[in-house]
Amino acid sequence: MMRALAVATVLALAGCASSPPEHFYSLSNGMGVAPTPAARAAYYVEIPAVTVPQQVARSQLLVTTGSGRMDLLEQERWASPPAAEIQQALSLAVTGELGTVDVFRTPAPEKATVYRISTNIQRFESAPGRYALIDAVWSVRQVGSTAVLTCRSTAQEPVGAGYDDLVAGHRRAITRVAADIAKAVRALSTGASPSC
Repeated sequence: MMRALAVATVLALAGCASSPPEHFYSLSNGMGVAPTPAARAAYYVEIPAVTVPQQVARSQLLVTTGSGRMDLLEQERWASPPAAEIQQALSLAVTGELGTVDVFRTPAPEKATVYRISTNIQRFESAPGRYALIDAVWSVRQVGSTAVLTCRSTAQEPVGAGYDDLVAGHRRAITRVAADIAKAVRALSTGASPSC
């Protein structure tokens, strides 16, 4: 009996040792640049939590393989839930583009101008060896105002076969969406009439 238990333990340990390692990816690694104090804008932004499609709201990478089939990759995972990854990456890209600070969950100075940016990700598609796609509906509103600008940005980036390249493609797509948002905020801050 003891011998059978020892053999079972050895086999179980051998099975654990042979399982492939998990890899974790982040969309915000290397995103954005810290603004220099001299370049700091006279306003703030607030980027609350984003929404993502239910099928991609999981830690594993979900990839499309064509013909409508999708594969859930157990060993390839996001460092945090995709909604949090996208929010952080957008925050870094938008604030880097505008030279401002994201004050979400942080008190802003009294009477400061704050632009709230709400984002709903309609599509977040990962096709290794083909493309990374982000389709986002976003809005910008100055806190305290009822006027709102609502736009849609779709960014599709070609990618290589590896998962590192796929994630880098999503980073580039987020940078493109962030540039659209930053352009609208910049126009609002100067009193211009922004358009999508």
